[in-house]
Formats: sequence, structure tokens, C-alpha cells
Amino acid sequence: MRGFLTPKGLIGAAIVIIVLAIAVFAPLIIPDKLATAMDMRARLSGPTLAHPFGTDQLGRDLFYRVMLGARTSVLIAGSAVLMSIVIGLPLGIVSGYYGGVIDNVLMRLVDTLLSFPALLLALTISAVLGPNLTNTIIAIGIAFTPFLARIIRGEALRVAQMPYVEAARAAGTTDAMMIVRHILPNIMPAIIVQGTISLAFAILAEAGLSFLGLGTQPPDASWGLMIQASRDYLDVAPWTALVPGAAVALTVLGLNMFGDVLRDVLDPRTTS
Repeated sequence: MRGFLTPKGLIGAAIVIIVLAIAVFAPLIIPDKLATAMDMRARLSGPTLAHPFGTDQLGRDLFYRVMLGARTSVLIAGSAVLMSIVIGLPLGIVSGYYGGVIDNVLMRLVDTLLSFPALLLALTISAVLGPNLTNTIIAIGIAFTPFLARIIRGEALRVAQMPYVEAARAAGTTDAMMIVRHILPNIMPAIIVQGTISLAFAILAEAGLSFLGLGTQPPDASWGLMIQASRDYLDVAPWTALVPGAAVALTVLGLNMFGDVLRDVLDPRTTS
């Protein structure tokens, strides 16, 4: 647990906790009408006491929109990573535990998906399904599944060769009980670490899809959508892009730092 008391651990944990708190409580505190209320007389205004982060091209308060945008990013990223774990976990465990023909068939399927860049695969799926929140989750979840399946397969293969697993197999333990009692508990640290790091990439993927018009749709608040809307005003109102861009960068930085510390704490094979 000492890893969490390092500067990297404390900073990463603080950022993650703050972002999660904003994502959970901001929608309860900030009415949607404050984030969508337009004041054309105050459009593209710089940061002031009334508007700490300034306003966008429609006079909407960027502070409120960034706060509510955290909900969108966390919801999509969390749901997509959860979906990729739900799909990738059985694929990886079955492939790593049984090996042989089953392993070859499943991993060739995974390799086919891995041959496409994750963002390009997510773009293609989102374009086919149509741009909305649910389809964005599905697109990112499918795009991230092969990476998690590969990692889980490697961990399952490693654990399946351990002496205590061989002893349990010799004692007549069924495959299902072997997986539940011995394989799954021993690969959970790797899943937790990879899931945390994948959240950072999922937030970037959501921002990229929304920027390209294939993710979150107006009038919902989204960091990627806010950056996309600011393209034509960078020379006169750079804060319209800097504010949501900083939110994305800070969140990804915090998740990566937190994921690194989790890896050091949960994986005994690594050292700080």
C-alpha cells in the first residue's frame, strides 16, 4: 500500500476521486438548463467572476458544461471498459486455460480485430450503428475487447501452469471450479490494472468520436463535442478549446498515474 503514498499515487488518486465526484454529483447540483442556457450578449466572453471558464459561441457557461461533460465521459468510458471486460474475460480465460485448437481459433479472431487500430475500429462501428451515446459505448467496448482478451489470456495461461493448479486438477477438480476458484481470483489484479488504464484510452476515444461527430450529440455536454465546436473560434476565444482539452488531459493523466501505482501495488512481479 506504500505505493499510494507516493506523490504519483496521491496525485493520481486525487484526480480520479475529483473527476468521479464531479461526474456523480454535478448533474444533481447543476440543472441542465444552466448548461444549455444561451446568452448571445455574452458569447465568447473570457473568464470572469460570473463565468469562471468563459462562455462558448452560443453564450453558454463553459464551467457548467465542463462539469456536466465529466458525466458523459465517465459514463461512456466506464460502460465501454466494463463491456470489453465482460466480453474479453471469458474469451481470454477459455483460450488460456484450454489452449490447443480452442486457443488458436479464439486468438485468431482476436488478432483479426487487433489488426485494426482501436480508434479506426470504433469509428467504423459508430458510423455503421449511428452516432448516439449507446452506440458510442458499443463501438469503444468492441474496439477495446481484443486488447483485454489478449492480456487476460496471457495471465490465464500463466496461472494454469502453476503447481497448485496442477495439484487441484490431479485431485479431480472440475474445469468450472478450477476457473472460479484458482484462475479468476489470481488474474483479477491484472484485470483491475488494465481496466483502469483502459479508462484513460476510452475517454480519449470518446472525445475523438465526439470531435468527429460520431459520438455524443448536441445538446448533451461532451468534452470532445466542446473541442469540436471551438475550431472556428480558436483565434478569438482559445479558452473554448483549452478548457475542455485541459479536462481531458488532466483526467487521462490522473488515470494513467493511478493505473501505474495500482500495477506496482497489485502485481508482486513489479517494483516501484
